[in-house]
Amino acid sequence: MTSAIRNAIAIAAAAALLGACASKGQPTAQYDFGPLPQASAPAPAAIGALIVADIAGPNALDTERMQYRLLYADARQSRPYAYNQWTATPFQLMTQRMKARIAQAGVKVLSTTDAAASPTVLRMEVNDFAQNFDSATSSTGVVDLRASLFRNHKLVDQKTFTRSSPAPSPDAAGGAQALAAATDAVTADVLAWLATLPPQKE
Repeated sequence: MTSAIRNAIAIAAAAALLGACASKGQPTAQYDFGPLPQASAPAPAAIGALIVADIAGPNALDTERMQYRLLYADARQSRPYAYNQWTATPFQLMTQRMKARIAQAGVKVLSTTDAAASPTVLRMEVNDFAQNFDSATSSTGVVDLRASLFRNHKLVDQKTFTRSSPAPSPDAAGGAQALAAATDAVTADVLAWLATLPPQKE
């Protein structure tokens, strides 16, 4: 048997194992980001009241199905877990988490229906939200998003943020934990960025 064939068999076996994880007669496992971690330092008051729009992104992520990539096999292919899923789409989970974390930092968080209450709007678009396997036993949760701050419908600033967190286990449960941690880290980065922007003029 050639090394190429052995590699192909190993990759296929790893994909089958991950895809069928937690499927042995068990019901579908559902994951979210878990409870909020301990509050970080309060955000500067200069941020003021903030409308946080629902996070958007590629159609491939607009689903409750949990997905992963085998970077060592084909990084261009996203594979679904067979019996594991999110409780909501990644966009919905991230929006909920971001709003909660920003509010936890002391910022008044408003929805888009409260447009009359604040001229400041934070919009975020996901570029990547993935559990990436470097090997059959090692993976990382990666979150990459672009944040844009608008005041009175004018762009104030825009920045891209990327964070990764190692998964504690090579499965869907580990991926959920890693992606929650990466999302929290990105949120902290977004808050730090907002604090550097010029305050709203009276």
